[in-house]
Amino acid sequence: MDWNLIWPILVVIASNTFYNVCMKSTPSDVNPFAALMVTYLVAMIITAIIFVLMAKPENVVGELSKVNWISVILALAIVGLEVGYVFVYRAGWQVSNASVVANIGLACVLLIVGYFLYRENVSVRQILGIFVCMVGLILINL
Repeated sequence: MDWNLIWPILVVIASNTFYNVCMKSTPSDVNPFAALMVTYLVAMIITAIIFVLMAKPENVVGELSKVNWISVILALAIVGLEVGYVFVYRAGWQVSNASVVANIGLACVLLIVGYFLYRENVSVRQILGIFVCMVGLILINL
């Protein structure tokens, strides 16, 4: 296996694990937007430091000028994702089920989005996979 294919997915898995544990552990008496604001401030500081180190200080303005409207839409999506998970866990979802249900639903939706928006090929096997996932969702939530 190519390490360049493996390490990024391991980062996603590890980060997603910590993410869900942290979301589940967010105190129920804290305003979710206060918690997210602190989270985003810390993330902004970390991201800014890494960005300046990677882009080099003399290239910062040039790199920032390349950013477009997608970053704003992504920010809205991230806030929705974060708030959604806070409320999912506050509603009583178990950490072992919430992420599975959300990710299976996401995979099914992205298969459709990939087909219509990006003209990606969808195989019969993938369509069958969606049905298997739907059965799995039913079984998980019984």
